[in-house]
Amino acid sequence: GDFSGQLLAYLSLGPIFIIVGFVTLIIFKRELHTISFLGGLAFNEGVNWLIKNVIREPRPCEEAHSTVTTKYGMPSSHSQFMWFFSVYSFLFLYLRMHQTNNARFLDLLWRHVLSICLVTVALLVSYSRVYLLYHTWSQVLYGGVAGSIMAIAWFAFTQEILTPLFPRIAAW
Repeated sequence: GDFSGQLLAYLSLGPIFIIVGFVTLIIFKRELHTISFLGGLAFNEGVNWLIKNVIREPRPCEEAHSTVTTKYGMPSSHSQFMWFFSVYSFLFLYLRMHQTNNARFLDLLWRHVLSICLVTVALLVSYSRVYLLYHTWSQVLYGGVAGSIMAIAWFAFTQEILTPLFPRIAAW
């Protein structure tokens, strides 16, 4: 009911806004790296579901949230999603995007600012899950670690395996 709780509840919708953004980008751009990024997010969610159903750790206040469809809280899927998105985006910004020589300072500046924003949003969404009593700190922490590891692995898979195939796929 408090203002902070309402603001954090809206921030918790971040994954939904991100998915809508991806679907919109894919419909209009049909860029293979974007499709791969979304595929990684979907795979990450599948891994989260699997981990939750293996560990089966309950949420901290099940009775406080009768509308929650999943009874298990370890790891936090919001945290895992947001950290996957943030870490993958960070890797993309610094390892995949090429700098232009004539705008090196501005290139680096916007990458740093965007990276700070990505980490801030991931931290806020993660914090919101504890503040709103959906998860414990450990559930959020493990979600963040799992999402980060998945992002690094998916980025490496995309760069080393999929990217060399993109020209052939685009020619179809």
